[in-house]
Amino acid sequence: MNRAMPNPRPISRRQQGVMLLEALIAILIFSIGILAIVGMQATAMRTVTESRSRAEAALYANQLLGQIWTDAINASQYAYPGSGAVPARLQGWHDAVTGVTDPKRGLPGADVLKPVVTITNPSAQGATVEIQVFWRNPEETQQGMPPHNYTVTAAVYGN
Repeated sequence: MNRAMPNPRPISRRQQGVMLLEALIAILIFSIGILAIVGMQATAMRTVTESRSRAEAALYANQLLGQIWTDAINASQYAYPGSGAVPARLQGWHDAVTGVTDPKRGLPGADVLKPVVTITNPSAQGATVEIQVFWRNPEETQQGMPPHNYTVTAAVYGN
């Protein structure tokens, strides 16, 4: 009754390759984490660029609104439909927005997407002013995305 017990394999022989499998899984998890971080960085950069452009558009619109406010009796002379000759009172502001004076300044794509200044209800004391500033980043132009805009409307009347 002496049965021969099978000789079990040594433990090291049974687990051969497990460490390599664990290392490959760890590398996979690490790689997924790195890709997620890169994706978050790209999203953050897009958000920062968009935020900067929106802040500059607000600055330009409010700068013009302040200029019109100090010259309220001539508010109707600031009207600009976004094409054609730029009124003399708007020329400096228009050149700053579109980057004519300094290409590194101005809004991206504003040289094509001109700002629009609409004057309604003009009177001897002032008018209602609507300023629209447009921009589009180069990668958005390539993707065919619509332009961004910032609009401010105010009743500008002097004494």
